[in-house]
Amino acid sequence: MFMYENGAAMRRTPLLATVTALVLGGLLAQPTAPRAQAAPAAFAHPGVTVSKGQLDFARTKVNAGAQPWKGAYDRMLASKYADLNRTPKPRAIVECGSYSNPNHGCTDEREDAIAAYTHALAWYVTRDERHAKKAIELMDAWSAVIKDHTNSNAPLQTGWAGSSWPRAAEIIKHTYTGSWANSGRFGAMLRNVYLPEVINGSHSNGNWELSMMEAAVGIAVHLEDKASYDKAMARFRTRTAAFVYLASDGELPKTVPGQNLDTRDKIVRYWQGQSTFVTGLTQETCRDLTHTGYGISAISHVAETSRIQGQDLYGTDVGERLRQALGFQARYELGAAVPSWLCGGSLRLGLGPVTEVGYNALHHRLGMPMTNTQALTERNRPAGTNNLFVAWETLTHGDNPS
Repeated sequence: MFMYENGAAMRRTPLLATVTALVLGGLLAQPTAPRAQAAPAAFAHPGVTVSKGQLDFARTKVNAGAQPWKGAYDRMLASKYADLNRTPKPRAIVECGSYSNPNHGCTDEREDAIAAYTHALAWYVTRDERHAKKAIELMDAWSAVIKDHTNSNAPLQTGWAGSSWPRAAEIIKHTYTGSWANSGRFGAMLRNVYLPEVINGSHSNGNWELSMMEAAVGIAVHLEDKASYDKAMARFRTRTAAFVYLASDGELPKTVPGQNLDTRDKIVRYWQGQSTFVTGLTQETCRDLTHTGYGISAISHVAETSRIQGQDLYGTDVGERLRQALGFQARYELGAAVPSWLCGGSLRLGLGPVTEVGYNALHHRLGMPMTNTQALTERNRPAGTNNLFVAWETLTHGDNPS
């Protein structure tokens, strides 16, 4: 037996599992959403992960002292990332090996990017110019210095930092009326240092390419680069389908062209030794839920950016894969016993603060049942940051209808 997101038990028979997944996801009951791979005719700004409407909603709730948004804002403001005395630590060359060993500027870059986003959010909520100027200071410091990322983790590092920078820049460039004289230089940094490192993707574990495509999509929005947006979105769609399994995929998970995963044995090895495939399982579930969470978060961020840009991915298979991945992982994160057929009967937990964006879009806006994800999301509020590329999503997306 297997529990779907809404708690209903279903046997893993291919036909029933397929039909059930489609019905529960609304794919049989609702008109098929348009394919969302083409760049919009005109980009919306601010438009990377969080929109102006969402920012206005959060600001109103915080200023009214409403929960959970006020508590989420207070947590953000109390963090090291909101420190107005923060000194940026840019490097010309950021060198990151496996698991950030060596770590030559890796943590500094990621945390300065999160800090820029944090100050941009603080500016929007308070209209305190000190926060806008600090965000600009951080972005200017890095755009004046950085030239390259090196060593084995360069693509992933670029993806993580490159996901946070555009979020900060979008808010400042499109809502702050003060001067940002070096905004063009910052854009050039994104185009010349970050985008080439991420746009062609990766054949490593799925969370790599998903994070890289999140960065590429965000950068493309900020630069209004339609060609890069289209290329990143197409690669994102392919990777998402290969990262989260649905029963409708068939006996084996989908694969990414060029990976040479052309036998069952190769696919099982790539899926961390897991040979039983059920709806909601991800390519990295049996590695650990932390890296799984990185991939899930990137899927939700790209889907949200696409929605802001006027093209809904939540009504496609991306939304159903996201919903089922969240629910599957949440069930075990909440303490359900791990069956023997799943990862040898043992999971390494630690999904992280990654549920708010997908939960809000799929449950609150589209009305899809998400029992497990709701329980985990509400238990973990207010969501903080993973210190890599996820930050303050109860504040920006918690129960946010905009």
